[in-house]
Amino acid sequence: MSKIRIAVYPGTFDPITLGHEDVVRRAAHLFDHVIVAVAGSTNKTTLFDLEQRVALAQSLFQSSDNIQVMGFSGLLMQFVQDQGAQVVIRGLRAASDFEYEFQLAGMNRKLFPRLETLFLTPAEEFMFISSSLVREVARLGGAVNQFVSPAVAAAIMTKLTDEQRVK
Repeated sequence: MSKIRIAVYPGTFDPITLGHEDVVRRAAHLFDHVIVAVAGSTNKTTLFDLEQRVALAQSLFQSSDNIQVMGFSGLLMQFVQDQGAQVVIRGLRAASDFEYEFQLAGMNRKLFPRLETLFLTPAEEFMFISSSLVREVARLGGAVNQFVSPAVAAAIMTKLTDEQRVK
């Protein structure tokens, strides 16, 4: 009996972009089970709270049998071990991402020596997309529907409209 290959793709996903989706779907072809791990405790100020980010990601992958979305807080390596995963997926968009990701991979391996980090690149048309750029474009009134799924674009517009009402 062969061992189930489980991979964890962690991130804040604020918001989850088409590039993130592409990496998740690529990973789902390589592994038996992919867990999209939405980070709750970060030092980033997020547009969406953890529950909203998890719900948005779940809506995108609900028809995929081997993709699961889970929120987590605390140390990623503890989460990875708790899930029985052997691999952490990291997305690389540009060479500028590599140095930081390389440091993370080294630290993660030191904490959890059996762990492998696999770097995947999104399709070329998604290489330039980042969550922070999507948030900035949206806040400045630009259309983001070419960077995120329709459900995510609608959630961003609703969230920004609600923020404007509060001000």
